[in-house]
Amino acid sequence: MKFPEIKPYTVSGLNRKIKNILETELFSVWVEGEISNLRTPFSGHSYFTLKDEASQLKAVLFKGQRAFVPFDLEDGQQVLAKGRVTVYEPRGDYQFIVDYVEPKGYGALQKAFEQLKEKLSREGLFDEGRKRPIPFLPGKIGIVTSSTGAAIRDILQILERRFPGFQALIAPVKVQGEGAAAEIAAAIRDLNAHGEADVLIVGRGGGSLEDLWAFNEEVVARAIFESRIPVISAVGHEIDFTIADFTADLRAPTPSAAAELVVPDKDGLAQTISSHRDGLVLAIRHIMEAYRESLENIKGNRIFREPKEIFYEPRQRLDYLALELERNALQLVEAQKGRFANLSRSLELLSPRQRLRALRDRIADFSKAVMEKTGRVIRDKHGMLEKEASRLDALSPLAVLSRGFSLCRAPDKKIIRESGQVEIGDPVSLLLHKGELLCRVEGKKK
Repeated sequence: MKFPEIKPYTVSGLNRKIKNILETELFSVWVEGEISNLRTPFSGHSYFTLKDEASQLKAVLFKGQRAFVPFDLEDGQQVLAKGRVTVYEPRGDYQFIVDYVEPKGYGALQKAFEQLKEKLSREGLFDEGRKRPIPFLPGKIGIVTSSTGAAIRDILQILERRFPGFQALIAPVKVQGEGAAAEIAAAIRDLNAHGEADVLIVGRGGGSLEDLWAFNEEVVARAIFESRIPVISAVGHEIDFTIADFTADLRAPTPSAAAELVVPDKDGLAQTISSHRDGLVLAIRHIMEAYRESLENIKGNRIFREPKEIFYEPRQRLDYLALELERNALQLVEAQKGRFANLSRSLELLSPRQRLRALRDRIADFSKAVMEKTGRVIRDKHGMLEKEASRLDALSPLAVLSRGFSLCRAPDKKIIRESGQVEIGDPVSLLLHKGELLCRVEGKKK
């Protein structure tokens, strides 16, 4: 019996076969699951696991596709992911290549909106303390919006109605679709560089969240934040809120409302000015009338009829003050005379002559006492010196020599006390009471 020839697959071949089948059959599928074990290494690719209660699936979102996912992936998120199933041949692992992902039950755009709003809020872009007031009457108004939309027409019509003759700088941009956010941000920066606008209106008419999305982009928020010119955000309808609204110095619920806010009504302003002018004229008339009445009252004063009377009272006061000054001067002189007499008596008692005489007597007594005590001390010390000299003389070797003794010394001045210290022929010296003999040893006896 002959068996059929076996043609086995290689491992690589089988993996390649499985890969082709999976990529053909499961080229584009949606998978629902929870993200876990998310990691994004230096390459920028995101690796994670999609899991449910019973199973799990390895997945990867490459860096190029991440740019189209408008929110950050997080562990624990329930998502819907679109992609294809393939095999990683070197390991024989199958995995899910993700092309797009969105949160389950929560729109991806809304998720991205909330994440960016939280991020920019932490950075301080929404702080009320940094927002600037809108000029009351701007000289030129910069407008960043579509040149063909209803928003620009509404803004210009309302500005012309409220303040005819206004000046506007229009920066036409795309307000939705790819590249719209970059154009809006560039227009804001260009108007800042131009430097003539006093306020900017940035906005567009209403639409869906997707239509308004350019005003939720980070690049637009940062351009508004960096603008030196105050910015009014006017995007969509009153119920629509965008990131641009939170960043701007003032939010207008609609583009038309922005035009209402940016300039006052010229006729109303003129009426207000006229009213204030009339009130000011009336107030000035009242003040002038009050001054006129005050002047009439002053003109009727007695001083203006008899102007010399104004000097009578000051003259009397001057006379009184002169008399008082003379009386005080005499009292002061008498007081000084008495004080001088007292000082003279005190000075006589404290005369230097009397003090010097007493001091001279005290010095003489002290000198006498010192001389007497010094004499006694000298006599006592002289007696003690003589006594100590006698004791020293009695102990001196010279006294022994005076009685006929001599002192024998070697050339090095050492005293020779026994004959064994020298040899026959050695030189020695004999110290006498008076003088010294130089000798040589001729013989020795013990």
